[in-house]
Amino acid sequence: MPSIRETILAALHARLSALPATALRGEVLPERVPADGLLILRDGEPGEPEVTLSPLAYHYQHRADIEAVVQDSDRDVAFDTLSAGIGAALADDRTLGGLCDWIEAEAPQPVDLPVEGATSLKAAVIPVVLHYSTADPLS
Repeated sequence: MPSIRETILAALHARLSALPATALRGEVLPERVPADGLLILRDGEPGEPEVTLSPLAYHYQHRADIEAVVQDSDRDVAFDTLSAGIGAALADDRTLGGLCDWIEAEAPQPVDLPVEGATSLKAAVIPVVLHYSTADPLS
């Protein structure tokens, strides 16, 4: 049986997979970026939990990362469209079907990456904070 953390990350990946961009999880950047863009979900760090003792509960603010990459002649518009799609997908259900207490993304800091002999890439890491509680740090 998967842990709460894994269940939440899988649900987040499923939510990203519904977007037109290709969504991967924990993969390396492929040689080619799909026309609709590329999203790579990184599991990130759960951080130090706050603990309540009665009943025992560990409250996490888990920070995962979404690497968003586009390669388009109009990469600014393509990146903005992709970012807005991620924001809408997260805002549609901030609890991922009741799996977590709250999910929110932070603003990306995009960079342009030149590619020799091809159209430049526009990429950013979009931090996503997952708020959830569990009875055991390993469950």
